[in-house]
Amino acid sequence: MNKLLSTSPIYQDLGLTFVRVATGLFMVYHGWEIFDSTKMNEYLQWDMFKNSSGGTMVYLGKGAELVGGFLLALGFWTRIGAAILFFTMAYIAFFVGHGKIWYEDQHPFLFVLLAVVFLVMGGGRWSLDKKFE
Repeated sequence: MNKLLSTSPIYQDLGLTFVRVATGLFMVYHGWEIFDSTKMNEYLQWDMFKNSSGGTMVYLGKGAELVGGFLLALGFWTRIGAAILFFTMAYIAFFVGHGKIWYEDQHPFLFVLLAVVFLVMGGGRWSLDKKFE
């Protein structure tokens, strides 16, 4: 009980690895939509993407989610993957979603916060980054 109530970490490496891999796989799942033309065409119908550069923005965003997610899940170039996801999800939360992070755009903002964790912490013990250190 003392360990549960203390400020010392419990299974820190295992916990961070689980969160890193899960976050990366969620991003891969969302980025995988780049291969679904029906879903991509739905995004292109949104008002903010109807201008001349809208298609480029949608494909860049989904590509960034896919690449950043793979990097995070593997723990390879973790901080680069986290930075990619930080900027991509911040753009989604604040520009696509108009910054309504307290309710409507909470999910993209939570990915921003998770990206900050891995920018600060790195890939951890169980990552490819650690293997190539």
